[in-house]
Amino acid sequence: MSLYRHICGVAHDLIAEYFSNKVIIPDVTTTDEACSWLGQKFVELGLGSWFGTYITTQRYADGKVKFLRSGSPGSGNENVIRRGDLIHCDVGIVYLGLCTDNQQNAYVCRIGENDAPEGLKEALRRANRVQDISMNEFQEGKTGNDVFLVSIEKTKKEGLNASIYAHPLGYHGHAAGPFIGFISRQEPTPGVGEYPIYLNTCYSIELHVMTKVPEWGNQEVRMALEEDSVFAIDGCKFIDGRQTRLFLIH
Repeated sequence: MSLYRHICGVAHDLIAEYFSNKVIIPDVTTTDEACSWLGQKFVELGLGSWFGTYITTQRYADGKVKFLRSGSPGSGNENVIRRGDLIHCDVGIVYLGLCTDNQQNAYVCRIGENDAPEGLKEALRRANRVQDISMNEFQEGKTGNDVFLVSIEKTKKEGLNASIYAHPLGYHGHAAGPFIGFISRQEPTPGVGEYPIYLNTCYSIELHVMTKVPEWGNQEVRMALEEDSVFAIDGCKFIDGRQTRLFLIH
């Protein structure tokens, strides 16, 4: 676990640099250019990647939230990262034989802004709460379906519009062990969902929460998080912490 903590730390440091003015110039840099920077960084550091990295963008314009993804068909300059955007990445490195899997978020400040809108910060807090709920349900011998069903019911009781789709992590990005929900099917999963949880195993805690943001016309925003964890005798804990504040790009 000491080794894995180092590997997850490398992944977190990469994302912190990725979501900074060193890489992103608002109204100039495109999502594809940012992704290309990360790909080049992998080459320079000798890191592997077990899937193609991408950035998604949520933008409030004309009274609606637009959802854009790098590499997807678009028109004009839609893939330019604009001031006021909420941007999200999914990054998975392979280093020293182990995989990481992280999703984090950044806000691109408008001129004169020093922080993200309170509604976006609340969206992140709600996503953090869903992480806590699902990780607290990990118990030796429980199946992935057991953890999913109790967790998703608790989120509903707290008024959280959440989707949970955690998965095992280790030598592979989607490793051997129980899956805890699927992104496309928020219900018990035959087969992989029925496998039991064992001590000393690692998981990528993956989820998203839909939250209405007052500053964005009370439109729903999707806040997606993914952080790496270990389940041991003292419970399910993050290997190298988690995102609790949005990165700010000025």
